[in-house]
Amino acid sequence: MKKIITGITLTFALAFMLPQAGSANVGINEKFGVPIVVYGGNLSDAEKESVAKDLDVAGETEVEEIEVTGQDLITYIKDGDSRARMYSSAKITRKDAGEGLVIEIVTPDNITQVTNEMYANAMLTAGIEDATVEVAAPKPVTGHSALVGIYKAYEVNGEQLDPERTDVANDELTVATEIADSGVDDAKVSELLTEIKKQIAEQDPATKEEVQTIVEEQLTKLQIELSPEDRQLLVDLMDRIRQLDIDFSKWSTQLEDLSKTIEDKIGTVVNDEGFWQSVKDFFNKLIDGVRGLVS
Repeated sequence: MKKIITGITLTFALAFMLPQAGSANVGINEKFGVPIVVYGGNLSDAEKESVAKDLDVAGETEVEEIEVTGQDLITYIKDGDSRARMYSSAKITRKDAGEGLVIEIVTPDNITQVTNEMYANAMLTAGIEDATVEVAAPKPVTGHSALVGIYKAYEVNGEQLDPERTDVANDELTVATEIADSGVDDAKVSELLTEIKKQIAEQDPATKEEVQTIVEEQLTKLQIELSPEDRQLLVDLMDRIRQLDIDFSKWSTQLEDLSKTIEDKIGTVVNDEGFWQSVKDFFNKLIDGVRGLVS
């Protein structure tokens, strides 16, 4: 299902406030500086050139180019491995407050686990709110190192990110991909995380037990079945999020926008007659093939 959804939404840009990613180049932003391109530190020269082309580095008036390595990983993630291989890369263009996030995976076939919405959710948790972010990789990778690169780009740009929040955001990305790997559709995973966060923002739970109640309610509402282990991972994650120094009143509005975007995306797939016809055709061909074998 992930590959089908990815194909349908190839040109989809995730936006909280619906900014336009393809607006005309107006030159260097003297308020926020030039876009920053963060290359995975393990890219070969040829792979780096390929990524630069995918991220349209040549189309920018000016950019700052940096690398993210395993050493950066342990800066932002408590249990990070400095020997980790880093391939996924990103271009980050900061925007004015209130413009929201636009996330686009420009090489969707090569980012195999993390989706636009998963990046957006994790970036909100880390404290990144207003930017256009494009992600690319020259070969199939999970996509996790791009998030670390985004953190590094922000600090290069003068921002100070809370290491506790970046660590929790990485945790969130890990939990999201693990739940997706268990068989839950990617879009439903993002919807689940977003809806739980919305309820945390609205209800302001004071205990882990209250967080668990919110998690269970949303799992029931969205009709998502998880193993006891995955349920516990989700509760532990959301309890960490509850304890972060976050302005939840501000967060609630941003999550509402993200929630609407995810609902629209799910609706697009559910209501796509062509998609369901292709599923029907696939099973008809499969049945015909089986009949041919036994006839």
